Parts: sequence; C-alpha cells; structure tokens
Amino acid sequence: MSREYPARPIVGIGVVVLRPGGVLLAQRGKPPRVGSWTLPGGAQHIGETAEDAARRELREETGLGVGSLHFAAHVDAITHDAVGRVQYHYTILDFAALWTGGEARAGDDVSEVVWAEFDALQPYGLWSEAHRVIGIARRLLGV
Repeated sequence: MSREYPARPIVGIGVVVLRPGGVLLAQRGKPPRVGSWTLPGGAQHIGETAEDAARRELREETGLGVGSLHFAAHVDAITHDAVGRVQYHYTILDFAALWTGGEARAGDDVSEVVWAEFDALQPYGLWSEAHRVIGIARRLLGV
C-alpha cells in the first residue's frame, strides 16, 4: 500500500524517550514533513507487534535501545493536499520509555537527532500533538 494517498490509515509508531531534563527528538529526512522535528518512529510492518515496531524504529533512527515501553497515547495524523484529498493518514501509537544509556545518532530516514530540554522545546516547532504526548509520557514515567 502506498503511503501517499493510501486506501486506509497506516499504523505509525512513536517513541518518547525521556531522560532527566529532556526528550529525544528526530528531524525528518523524508516526506511527509521533511525537515520537521518530531519523536522517533515510523510505520509498523505486517506481522510485527506494535512494541517490536517501536524498538525497531527507535534503533533504526537513533541507534538506541530502551528498557520497558509504556503505551502513552494515540495520535491521528491526517494531511490533505491542495484540493482536500487525504494525502497521508497515519494512526500513531506512541510509547514512552526511559533512556538507559548510549549515544543517539541519526540513522535511517532522519537527518539529525537531539536531546531537547523540556523547557526549551519551542525552537523545534513541534506539532501540538507531540507536546501533548511528551507531557503524557512525563507524567506516566515521573520525569
């Protein structure tokens, strides 16, 4: 199934990786939203559990692994083209995890990764839903 103009929503996976004072962000290197900052993640593969997809995407995009994953929230990401047709439609399942060590590095389809301080997220221009999910993850994990 094509990701652009799909016949049905695609299941996306996001991971909110937290450490004291900050959250891991990835800069998108491919459509949709090339160049924008977001949480690491991507599409779930057929036959893959959501948690396995979260771990795979995090590893591919940042080189990191994490311990326990906790379901945090879902997000509906729908992008319309200039004439109003649905160009992209993702139902994103976001997980929260604590950083367990290692150096984050950009990989796969991201151009950069950064640890952003919680009180300095504004310059990254995150979507309001990313802010909402980060807040939920912080409350869930007590960070």
